[in-house]
This record gives sequence, C-alpha cells and structure tokens, in this order.
Amino acid sequence: MQFALRVLEVVNVLPAKTLKGRNISDQLCRSGTSVAANYRAAARAKSPADFIHKMGTVEEETDEVLFWLELIVRSEMLSALRLSSLMQEANEIIAIVVTSIRTAKRNLK
Repeated sequence: MQFALRVLEVVNVLPAKTLKGRNISDQLCRSGTSVAANYRAAARAKSPADFIHKMGTVEEETDEVLFWLELIVRSEMLSALRLSSLMQEANEIIAIVVTSIRTAKRNLK
C-alpha cells in the first residue's frame, strides 16, 4: 500500500492540463494501485496455483509502473532524480515477487 501511495504522489504532480499528462496519470494511477490490490488478493489466494497467478499479475503491474515512470522521465515531465527511489522500489518489488513465484512453483512440485 505504501508503494501505491507513493505512486499517487507522483500522479498528483503530473501536468493534468496536457493530454499526455492526463493519459500517463490515468495509466500510472491504475497500475500503481493495482500492485497493492493484487498483492492483497494474492495473500488471500484460494490455492497455491491461485497465489502464483495473482503474484504474476503483481509482477506485470509493477513492471507497467516502471514503464510509465520511464516514459515520464523520457518525456521530461519529471526528472529521473525525482523518480529514482520509486523506480528502485518497483525493481525491488519485482525481484521479491519473482522469487516468491519461483518458490511457490517449486513447492507445488
């Protein structure tokens, strides 16, 4: 949830009056909050297979957040320095999720 809140802070400073700002804000908001919602759903998974599937969604949504953050930097809406810690956190979340998925798959066997 902290990650989602940090993403929402970025969304709040993007230029809402431009088409690109609105579009990226919407996409970043959706994917950033989805990370937290899907992680919560994975914690309540009905089976190991369901856990793996939901964690896969967390991985995909976190990677999408990274995409939007990189696009923000490349389009010069915000600086890389301003977004670096959030991007690092996203990469860390992906690493943790991938490890969790691998462990869950190994435990299925």
